[in-house]
Amino acid sequence: MNYESLKASLATAPDRNDTSPVLLVPYMWIGDFVRCHTVVRVLKDRWPNRPVDVLTTTLCAPLVDYMPGVRQGIVWDLPRSKISLSQERALAAKLRQQGYGASVVMPRTFKSTIAPWLAGIPKRTGFIGEVRFGLLNDWRRGEKALPRMIDRCAALALPPLPELPLDWPEPQLQVPEAEIAAWRQANGLYGRTVVALAPGAVGPAKRWSYYVEAGKALAERGFEVWVVGGPGETAKAQEIVAAGGPHVRDLTGTDLRNGILALAAADLVISNDSGLLHVSAAIGSRTIGIFGPTSPWHYAPLNPIETVIQAPGDIPCRPCHKPICRMQHHRCMRDIAVEDVTTAALRALQAAGITPAV
Repeated sequence: MNYESLKASLATAPDRNDTSPVLLVPYMWIGDFVRCHTVVRVLKDRWPNRPVDVLTTTLCAPLVDYMPGVRQGIVWDLPRSKISLSQERALAAKLRQQGYGASVVMPRTFKSTIAPWLAGIPKRTGFIGEVRFGLLNDWRRGEKALPRMIDRCAALALPPLPELPLDWPEPQLQVPEAEIAAWRQANGLYGRTVVALAPGAVGPAKRWSYYVEAGKALAERGFEVWVVGGPGETAKAQEIVAAGGPHVRDLTGTDLRNGILALAAADLVISNDSGLLHVSAAIGSRTIGIFGPTSPWHYAPLNPIETVIQAPGDIPCRPCHKPICRMQHHRCMRDIAVEDVTTAALRALQAAGITPAV
């Protein structure tokens, strides 16, 4: 089954006139949050008249503004790695006021389900293997047959089906051109062809080793180079600026909206397997993804990108999906040459008819 045939069957479902709001509880890492916009699209295909709200953290909240089909984001920062019952009760009180008819609970964690349960949301959906007995009341089976996170998440937005599609709608981030232009002008960022570098990732094993050298090489070829990321990437950004000279800009910081607009304004984005890779792809920017310890099949964006770059040859420990290289050689990233990345960048820009504006 493909998704278009499933969508046609949803169009005749008896509950399409339901207007009660749905709460979506996505994963709160940036990349997973973006990929969960696919679930919004599945929900709207199933229930076009039901408002879809998304629980979000302060960090991810700017993404909601660019997600078509989302009515609102409910911003709530629960503490990480622990449970705060007072915070859960306060969030539940806020959810109770909204009158949700269903909650699509996706993260495989006990904590993600507490507030919807305390709020008394009548339908709380999850997989039967997630050990949340009592907190969930709409159980689904077959999780192990869904190897990717997005397959599991999107499946929960559908009624129980004997067969699921092999494809899903792509996530979308729609950034208005007027907002991009205003951002460029406010920051004095215009006039040259831009390559944005996103050197950050969760865990050092997912970070390519040669962004400093690549930034310098691209600047020498006449490109403006922007380094985009959170405050954890500022030190690396300063290294890239120092090596690359006046046409390299450090755009790292705490405001994700600034990063979204930078990725939307760039002519090309080069990123590790990270949240910003998914942001860039969902915007529709030309994007190159650098993959080391993680599998592109599992973790690459659902949106098409220019190319996936991996180290050549057989590396027996790849993919390990570990944040730190256990073998201590990091070959899956160290064996990706600067020239491989810059050549792919030039090829992608030339195919689009874009040349450096010196």
